[in-house]
Amino acid sequence: MKDILSAPFVVEMGKTTANMYRLGWDERNGGNISYLLHEEEVAAYLDIHKVLREIPTGFNALPLAGRYFIVTGTGKYFKNVEGDPATNLGVIRIKEDGATAQLLWGFQGGGKFTSEFPAHMMSHMARLAADPENRVVMHTHPTHLLAMTYVHDLDESKMTHTLWEMCTECIVVFPDGVGVLPWMLCGTNAIGEATAEKMKDFRVVVWAQHGVYGAGKTLDETFGLIETVEKAAQIYMLTAHLPRLNTIKDEDMLKLVELFGIKKYRRDFLHLDQ
Repeated sequence: MKDILSAPFVVEMGKTTANMYRLGWDERNGGNISYLLHEEEVAAYLDIHKVLREIPTGFNALPLAGRYFIVTGTGKYFKNVEGDPATNLGVIRIKEDGATAQLLWGFQGGGKFTSEFPAHMMSHMARLAADPENRVVMHTHPTHLLAMTYVHDLDESKMTHTLWEMCTECIVVFPDGVGVLPWMLCGTNAIGEATAEKMKDFRVVVWAQHGVYGAGKTLDETFGLIETVEKAAQIYMLTAHLPRLNTIKDEDMLKLVELFGIKKYRRDFLHLDQ
């Protein structure tokens, strides 16, 4: 059996969390990631019949029974993941009852998965229903997007439109726009349920005064999605107090989606008929 520390999903998690910490998105123990794994991926590195311990999920994840995930740990710092993955990460399988996670590796020293685990699993369920190839849910605290939630209307259409105006690539990278939630108490099933409801329509969900949830097929894709939204928010925050002399027109955004062959986008978020 291969060394689990050489598994691509462990190495990728280390590199991604280190990069997110370097960018200042995940201070202290902020941020969490869950990555859906295929059984054959896990079986190449672990004895999938050897359960180290069981951890209650805190909600009913029955639709994910039998699924495997690598997840960041609660109270863990992203800056430490790459150097000590066995303490800061865990590979789990959702048990048949949907209410228990079976730990197969990691969380050394008695650790457990992130406190946002219910929100992650609920989001996985919502995204898998929308896109069976979805594998990643990523929560982080990008500085400029977080700042934007203090000074911009939290209306999804308005916030999406503003972000699309900031960079030429934005409507191409997130044509489905961004979902937005008002401030809610974190670490609860309520915020998990609200996020999952938004995830039915959006791959990016902004948590006002807190951070963002992003979903995608790979770690790279999901990171790049959030990175693009954050870059747009940064440009907005750098220019919001200045008179705007130029902008990307809605007609130009329409040209972009046509050029890149994007069939599904939030046309209702554009102002083409005004």
